[in-house]
Amino acid sequence: MFTGIVTDVGEIASVEQRGRLNRIRIACSYDVDGIDLGASIACSGPCLTVVDKGVANGRNWFDVDAAAETLALTTVGTWAAGTQINLERSLKIGAELGGHIVTGHVDGLATILEVSAFDGMARFDIRAPHAIARFIAAKGSICLDGTSLTVNAVDKDDFSILLIPHTLKVTTWGLRSAGDKLNIEADLMARYAARLVEAREEAGAASL
Repeated sequence: MFTGIVTDVGEIASVEQRGRLNRIRIACSYDVDGIDLGASIACSGPCLTVVDKGVANGRNWFDVDAAAETLALTTVGTWAAGTQINLERSLKIGAELGGHIVTGHVDGLATILEVSAFDGMARFDIRAPHAIARFIAAKGSICLDGTSLTVNAVDKDDFSILLIPHTLKVTTWGLRSAGDKLNIEADLMARYAARLVEAREEAGAASL
């Protein structure tokens, strides 16, 4: 479980194809002595498991394995040496919940339509997958590339977010441009609310 509050920007050090999975080495600023093998780390959205760790050339790193489904359904399949990604370690009991509840289970890929910069900030117009768009509401939460963000406005499958200078500086968002793909995870509460409404409608139809 995560909050969508990015705590480090990692860099892909290497990608090694091993049959239908990729072994990915991620350089980071985390103290590797504090990372357990088997720990979960959100890597630009997807929750990935630490399978190895160490220090090389003065840089801390950890390895994760990404299987075929993750490679096909997220941006992980496009990562290469030098790619920068947002990182967040799993939530600890009693820690501050600064964003919203994020599972690290990516729903699909959204696309940046336009980026408008002004006063050090930036507005991103984004298109969500049609099946996910119904869970997105103005002033609601959305997780994009592992970042908990507030939806500014919604128009059918399209929505916008507004990022302050701090977010642009401490995440990968300052590197994003029109056409880029983003890992998107719908708000868990919105998903449950939608399902409850569907169940109520189904029950009403069955009673007719």
